[in-house]
Amino acid sequence: MLPLLAFDTSAAHCAAALLLPDRAIQRIEPMEKGQAERLIPLLEELLAEGGIGWRDLKAVAVGTGPGNFTGVRIAVAAARGLALGLGIPAVGVTRLEALAHGLPRPLTVIEDARRGEVYVQDFTDTGPGPARLAPADSVTPLPNATGSAAGPMALPPALPLPEAIARIAATRTGTPQPRPAPFYLRGADADPPSDPPPVILP
Repeated sequence: MLPLLAFDTSAAHCAAALLLPDRAIQRIEPMEKGQAERLIPLLEELLAEGGIGWRDLKAVAVGTGPGNFTGVRIAVAAARGLALGLGIPAVGVTRLEALAHGLPRPLTVIEDARRGEVYVQDFTDTGPGPARLAPADSVTPLPNATGSAAGPMALPPALPLPEAIARIAATRTGTPQPRPAPFYLRGADADPPSDPPPVILP
């Protein structure tokens, strides 16, 4: 189902890709903060470059993490809002799936989770294993590994992150998908506020 618009704010960037029948247009803008203000204008710029409008989209896709707690929520909320407003499907894709996309199996994704920990997920020909959080010193980088913590022999990603998210999502839009939800393997770094947090409906 194309055109499809994908985006991710799970790390220190605002990243997006517009997948068209004949090409992919993408942007990755490094930024520590300000993703909430930048995301929609960035998406509008991609649509303009692709020569289409919001109502031409057939689906949206979003990176669901793991990653920055607030950043993940920004993107997921935007995807749900766009899907509801445009009446189109929204598909969630994890960062680990996107990093593995297009690389040979078996493969291990080892991504820096900070605080001396890493996110780890194994991918084989039969599918992905469970994602987990592990101490960084407990994981030995392997030749068939990718990710920011996979060591000097790490395989480079086959595609930029937003395009990988878009292409994975494009294979899923033909079947019913759950509403995108943040994919957390660890709680927020900050202490929770005293007021109850807003609820993301299932």
